[in-house]
Amino acid sequence: MSLSEPDRELVVAELGREPTPAEAALFENLWSEHCAYRSSRPLLSAFDSDGEQVVVGPGDDAAVVAVPSYDDAESDDATDDTYITMGIESHNHPSFVDPYDGAATGVGGIVRDTLSMGAYPIALADSLYFGDFDREHSRYLLEGVVDGISDYGNSIGVPTVTGSTDFHPDYEGNPLVNVACVGLLDAERLVTANAKEVGNKLVLVGNGTGRDGLGGASFASEDLGEDAETEDRPAVQVGDPYTEKLLIEANEALIDRDLVEAARDLGAAGLGGASSEMVAKGDLGCEIALEDVHQREPNMNALEILLAESQERMCYEVRPENVDAVAQVAEKYDLGCSVIGEVTEGNYVCTFEGETVVDAPPEFLADGAPMNDLASEEPTQPDRDLPDTDLEEAFEAVVASPNTASKRWVYRQYDHEVQVRTATPPGDDSAVLALRDAGAGLAFSSGANPRWTTAAPYDGARAVALENATNLAAKGATPLAAVDCLNGGNPEKPDVYGGFKGIVDGLADMCRDLSVPVVGGNVSLYNDSPSGPIPPTPTLAMTGTKAGYEAPPAALSGEGTLLAVGDDGDRRLGGSEYLAQAGGTDRFPALPENAPEVVSALAAVADHPDTLAVHDVSHGGLAVSLAEMVTDDAGATVEVDSVEALFAETPGRAVVETTDPEAVRDAFDGVAPVVGLGSADDSGALDLEIDGGRLAYDAAEIADLRDVLARELD
Repeated sequence: MSLSEPDRELVVAELGREPTPAEAALFENLWSEHCAYRSSRPLLSAFDSDGEQVVVGPGDDAAVVAVPSYDDAESDDATDDTYITMGIESHNHPSFVDPYDGAATGVGGIVRDTLSMGAYPIALADSLYFGDFDREHSRYLLEGVVDGISDYGNSIGVPTVTGSTDFHPDYEGNPLVNVACVGLLDAERLVTANAKEVGNKLVLVGNGTGRDGLGGASFASEDLGEDAETEDRPAVQVGDPYTEKLLIEANEALIDRDLVEAARDLGAAGLGGASSEMVAKGDLGCEIALEDVHQREPNMNALEILLAESQERMCYEVRPENVDAVAQVAEKYDLGCSVIGEVTEGNYVCTFEGETVVDAPPEFLADGAPMNDLASEEPTQPDRDLPDTDLEEAFEAVVASPNTASKRWVYRQYDHEVQVRTATPPGDDSAVLALRDAGAGLAFSSGANPRWTTAAPYDGARAVALENATNLAAKGATPLAAVDCLNGGNPEKPDVYGGFKGIVDGLADMCRDLSVPVVGGNVSLYNDSPSGPIPPTPTLAMTGTKAGYEAPPAALSGEGTLLAVGDDGDRRLGGSEYLAQAGGTDRFPALPENAPEVVSALAAVADHPDTLAVHDVSHGGLAVSLAEMVTDDAGATVEVDSVEALFAETPGRAVVETTDPEAVRDAFDGVAPVVGLGSADDSGALDLEIDGGRLAYDAAEIADLRDVLARELD
């Protein structure tokens, strides 16, 4: 770890002296790209984060959003004070170096962000991105990451209910692991990270501090080198889910007893990051005695204690009279507990065995990093040059692509039923959770499409936002709020920064059009390696609400008429899986200008009593949507007018099975076209007629095409 010379000069000017080794390391981590967003913060003002539902917006460990109550709330005293937290984070570099621990500690970190707001974690979403599936190293990373997420999430009793898994050659040297978490609380339990009062104590609860994760924040702010898997292993944290589960329950007890004034998860930059940010947010200071931190390794020095990113630790601000009660709770749950310092009016001061090792203004530590002014290049889109393909070969290649194939091998390793809130499980457009006290169904969707944002960063990111909203609407939910994880390569490269700027603006503009506040998020840059930069990847996790928890399935019933809704006839194929399989180029399709009305109409149709099934059209186009809807008991006879109609991925569309086609047409009247596709039946097969050609597959044949992950990995 080393502080750059320009940054050192700023620190010297502020402190009036050379920084101590501990100060230099602390500034280097807190001013890193990972913590300070030096290249991205100038762009983030594009997002709208306000709304009447927003209780706590960006800047805390997680956002807090109010959930509307519905008439069928199960609690007689239900009010509008049911809140959810939303947070998302990346653990990309650690997951390349050590896929199991890298992914597991990503889950642990986002769960503790949820705890620090006073919430109980109720759902996880994982969005994963790897190199080509046929590469052995990609499969090694996939298996390790899924094992890490499942072992950690299952052990702590938090269901993983939704997410995405994508493969693209440009992730080969740098996979992405983005994990989102939703928590549940009410108004009385809300806690923030703002330190409150001089004289209050800082109490550390959880695991002992070791030497793991040293320099993790600075490690996450650099390109991965060829020797990263060996050289950077000490920067990866090691998780302990059983301690995390104890910490979850201890946190509940502390909140129940009103023993916490402020809280912060120990994540990036460890104790130094959490404690300095906490007091800076409260416009206060503190004095910390580092030797009082409970440790699990001998002879640790001040810098190691300050910056280690050992997991399963929380920093609490506690009134002096409540310190003993906090210690009793920690002891009950067999957790370490140490009073490490006190809130003051002065600087951020750390001592170690009587020597002052840090003495700096907390706001300068937390917010003093200068922003970068970087050049960017506007990306361009290619002309239309479509290949000649055999229809059967194209259909089978797209349906059997690892990107569009069944992800059952992934999500079946996750416990998605624990806590008994999951009304719609993984494998559908979005999960639906039962928030019984509010009488609300909470729909949850997360993901991105790297082929879209490679083809057109701005419009591809707009499409990502619209697709997530469509996923919610397909279950009858109205979008509530979103958090984003913005992943990019080395921002010092103008073409990379231009693509990153495009995904920020595109995501912000579509969320604004949809009136979905982006209430928090994470930025991960320098996802670059000897094999090149990753695609600009704007993972979005979006929630929505509806009355009750029932939602139409994506699978056909076999009894209704099939309609394509939102189909405006745009047949451009840029960014599609079809072109990825067949070759050729095209521009990215146009998105609907009235996206909010399309989403609203789809939600109304999904909740109509005569609607039997709803499934969005996105990755792989209509071909994949229809293949996913067929079961052993229900099939369909469908006619489409062209190959482009079958494979186009224009977002904002869905397939609806209904016994009342006119009700669907009425809902979309003046909003978007509704096109008849055919009818569902009990054949258990898909019969497709396309511009004079015909394809026919039974459910078993389709399942075999779509089962590539399980077939290759088991």
